[in-house]
Amino acid sequence: MENVKLNRRGFLKTAGTGAAVLLTPSLSCTGNSDVPSYLRDHAEFYRRDPRAAALEWFSKARFGLFMHYGLYSLLGRGEWVMLHEKIPVAEYVKLKERFTAEAFDPDFITDLALEAGISYVNLTSRHHDSFCLFDTKQTDYSSVHSPAGRDLVGELAEACARKGLGLFLYYSYAADWKHPYFYPREAGWSSARPAYDTPDPSYLWQGDEDFHHYIEFAHAQLLELLTQYGSLAGIWLDPIMGYYKRPDLFPIEQTYALIRASQSQCLISFKQGANGDEDFVAPERRVDAHRRGGEIARRVWELNKSKPREICETLQPKAIPGASWGYNEAAEGRHVGADGVMEMLAFAAESDANLLLNTGPLADGRIHPDDIATLREVGRRLRSSA
Repeated sequence: MENVKLNRRGFLKTAGTGAAVLLTPSLSCTGNSDVPSYLRDHAEFYRRDPRAAALEWFSKARFGLFMHYGLYSLLGRGEWVMLHEKIPVAEYVKLKERFTAEAFDPDFITDLALEAGISYVNLTSRHHDSFCLFDTKQTDYSSVHSPAGRDLVGELAEACARKGLGLFLYYSYAADWKHPYFYPREAGWSSARPAYDTPDPSYLWQGDEDFHHYIEFAHAQLLELLTQYGSLAGIWLDPIMGYYKRPDLFPIEQTYALIRASQSQCLISFKQGANGDEDFVAPERRVDAHRRGGEIARRVWELNKSKPREICETLQPKAIPGASWGYNEAAEGRHVGADGVMEMLAFAAESDANLLLNTGPLADGRIHPDDIATLREVGRRLRSSA
């Protein structure tokens, strides 16, 4: 399987240059500090039109590293464990006191990404359980206020900027299982909250008019992400079904305007799309994911279908029970290897898409050893084929 050929020869050339970035100084060291380091090859274009330059870069980036890391990693049963196992909020939040992230190493992660031929990194700044990996004034439910005492987003942002990698930040905009005013299951989506046998006392929603409390919280956090960590390659919103079930609750135009007013080069993705004003689409595993999203998804796809695309996949096999993006002990010994990743890259290239390949770090923040070996081997193959 090592000789899997990618239909797009340019992909191999682009992806294979990733390791070379290790030897290239960031723009902050070369007198071009006004240009984000990941856009150094598009400096003049960036000065004329930052968003267009970012889109040009993204269309050639080809390979990204996704990381699902959070409190759920401590349990080792996937990132949806709180919902699937109906863990009460008061019980789940206790995991914060066990979160040390002692082996989360942004320098190692970014070096590994470059060795694999990867152009950008995407970290879950806040997943559906609402635990934050960044410094936020909106809540103390964060890595900064845990035993880790660390701003993981900030550390990763610094490493990416120094090494010329783009940084996307995943943000769970349309799901929150902890915030008191996110909408309940009864308001339209079965995954909006865990199906507790008795109402959770921390949930305060009474009606649609209460949802503004959540939107104010989300907008404030997005502003923090956009103002605290330098130039971001993009904001990656999720989950699209939370939006499709209640689009009337989300001021999506206002949200997008907030992002673009803060950083003009910052690209926006919301899976297959919410209103057609996204910069690129990012379906899970399949190009035609919009076909399963109902009328809104199909209508928005018509607006977005000619835009750049990114297919997200994960190194934990989808056949594993439960979610497979955050670390899952059930997947031990069955992670996707280099042959499988080369097939994913070929499929993405054939689909005119980037591949966003996910790894679920272990409880202490280490990248899984199997995934490290796979990524290194993928990089070797890409370089030898370029």
